[in-house]
Order: sequence, then structure tokens, then C-alpha cells
Amino acid sequence: MSFKIKNHLSLGVVAMLAGLSLGHGAHAAAGPHTLRVPGQMPASRTDEASLWTIMDGAEQVAKASPDRIKDPALTGYVQSLTCRLAPEYCKELRVYVLQRPAFNASAAANGYIELWSGLLLRADSEDELGFVLGHEITHYAENHAIETQRAAKLRSNVKFALSLAVNWTGQAVAANAGSVQAANDSVHTASAIKELLYLGNIAAYLQYSRVNETEADQAGLERASLAGFDPRAAAGVWRKLIDENQASDFPSRRNEPVGSSIFSTHPINSARMLALTKAAQGAVPTTPEQAQERRRAYRRQIRPFLSAWLADDLRRRDYGQTLLVIDRLSSLGEDLGVLNFYRGEALRQRRSDGDLAKARAAYLSASLYGDAPSQAWRNLGDLALRDGNTAMAQSAYMTYLGRAPNAQDRWIIDAAIRAMNTAAGR
Repeated sequence: MSFKIKNHLSLGVVAMLAGLSLGHGAHAAAGPHTLRVPGQMPASRTDEASLWTIMDGAEQVAKASPDRIKDPALTGYVQSLTCRLAPEYCKELRVYVLQRPAFNASAAANGYIELWSGLLLRADSEDELGFVLGHEITHYAENHAIETQRAAKLRSNVKFALSLAVNWTGQAVAANAGSVQAANDSVHTASAIKELLYLGNIAAYLQYSRVNETEADQAGLERASLAGFDPRAAAGVWRKLIDENQASDFPSRRNEPVGSSIFSTHPINSARMLALTKAAQGAVPTTPEQAQERRRAYRRQIRPFLSAWLADDLRRRDYGQTLLVIDRLSSLGEDLGVLNFYRGEALRQRRSDGDLAKARAAYLSASLYGDAPSQAWRNLGDLALRDGNTAMAQSAYMTYLGRAPNAQDRWIIDAAIRAMNTAAGR
């Protein structure tokens, strides 16, 4: 056996110990999974108390955020669902609805929950929202936040100690090397092992996060089912996200669900969907009529916010995704004035081949419904004027001013109408 092989074996032993230690740290810190005792506060001067203090600060930021929706009906609705899902934690869970277009929800260690408007826009029914809330309540009930913090702290300490060991071993081996080349090889090997330690630490942390997410999916599904929500709706949440990714205008986003990675913080959407579908097998199915009524009941809750949330979604500039969301919302046959208007907006702003003609058709469709925004006629006038159809432009502009007599852009529309009259010799 050559000296060079002995060097690499010595460093290899350190690397093996690193892997074992980091793997142990990922799971040993979790401890037994016991549910949080309702109303229990963390003991002072503990790591959990420190985490609560940080989360209290985060809650104050959310509470004072200009994005926070304070509508009593909507906030009372989501709070009532939370209490229905977790009556034992009802008094200590606080839900804040934030007007942000991404699909997101989160639960903090101190009991505050954020729901983003992008999620509420994409949920089809109370059943889907119930699963998401059940998932977040599980994170709180299972103390996932403090488990993750403790596991990350343990791994950080182990990584530091092992890095010192790698440094010491590498230096000792290099000092006793029989040649300059052997010494360089030893230094490079030590550097590579330190890199593996770093990557292993990250991978272990993210793997632990996936364990928590899977647990929250399964327990959240059970919680939602016990509270009377349809457990089969859970898989539908991930089906929608998969479809939406595939509809994206951006290739990088369309490729996101492809394959798996140890550096993914959540299980792959397709895997989650299949696991939840399997877990819901045997559930008593709702009739199509019941499912439709549940969708209608949920739409009544979010209807006052549809226009603002769709306008926000357009600001993401992923028109393919927004159009898919609008198609899904339109399938209920309600709010077609608003939905067709925003379909027109998405097409007009995207301006791909044929989009302006499709936008005009969407605005015309919106104009047939009483809930169409007045801006639909303004945009119809703009498109008609662009095409040289002054008669249609004038008609659309006049309708717009009749529906919005105090519009801030009235002076612009008045000037356009005067210019068309002058050109026509009127």
C-alpha cells in the first residue's frame, strides 16, 4: 500500500464520519413527535423562546403591512376555517391575509399564519383551502419550526468540528508527504472533503425540511377530513400547480417539476399529488352537485377581491399562468364580465401573434355582462382606433365615459373623440 493511498484513506475516514454525523444530526434533533399542548408558552431563556421572539417581530411586520387585507368578512371567514380545523388551538392561531400574488401560506412557531391572495385566487373551493390550512396548522402543532432550528444548529456545530478535523488531518498528511505532488494531492483532497461537508450540511437541512412537509401533508389531510372537508381535494391543489407551471410563458418555470434534487426544500409536486391521492382513497365522494355548490360558496367569499387579485397576478408578467387561472375560474360560469376583461388584459399585454384580436374578443365578451369593468370599453376603443375603425372607437369611448363619468383619463378620451370628429368634418 503506497503512502498516497494511506493519505486518502485517512481523509476518507474523516469524510465518512462527517456523513454519519450530519445524517445523525438531521434526525436526532427532531426527537419524538408530540403535539403541542394548547395554550403552552415556551419556557424563558430557551431556544424556543428566542424563536418566538423573532416570530413575534415578524408578526408585527405582517400586521402593519400595507399588503394586509383587513376586510372583516374575509378575515373572519379564514379564521373560522382555522378554528374548525383546529378547535384546540383556536384561541392561539392568528391568520393574516396578505395581498400578494404568489401561491403561498406559512405558519410561524408563535401561532401566526399568513395566507397570500395568490393562494386564495387559485383555490377552487373551501375543501382545497381547508387542506392548505390543515397543512400549516400541522407545522404549528408538530413544532416543526423549532425542530428545524435545533437540527440546523446541531449540524452547524458538527460541521465546524469536522472542518477543524479535516484541516488538521490534511496539514499532518501534507507535512509527512514524500513529495511535493503528494502534499498537493493531500491539500486538494482536504479541500474537496470540506466542500462535501458544506454541501452535505445543506442537503441534510433540506432533506429534513422535506420530511416535515410530507408529514404536514399527511396530517393536514387527516385534520381536514375530520373537519368535514373533502380529502380528495388535497391532490387537486398540486395538480393545479403542476398544470400552471406547464402553462408558464417562461421555459425555466415549465421545467421546474422535472426530476428531483436533494437541494429541493419540498417534495416534488407530482410526488405529493400521488401520495395525497393514495391517502384519500376510500373517502366518501361528494356528488357533482355538492362539489359545484361548494365551489359557488367559496366564490361568494372571494368575489369582492377577484378584480384586485387578478390585476396583481398580471404584474407577475407570466401571462400563460394567469390565463390558465382565468380559464379555471371561468369554468364555474360566474363573474364572466370580470374574468373576460382580465383575459383581454393578459392577451393585450402579452402581445404574441394573434393576441390583440383575441383580446378584442375577450373585451367584447366581457361587455355582455353587468359586472364588466368600465375599462373594457376604454380598451375596446383603443383597439378599434388602432385598427382605423373610428366609428367603433367613438361608440366604445362614449360607452366608457357614460359608465365612468368621473374617470381620471376623461380629458384624454374627450380629446380623442374631438380629434376623430374633426377628421370626419363634424
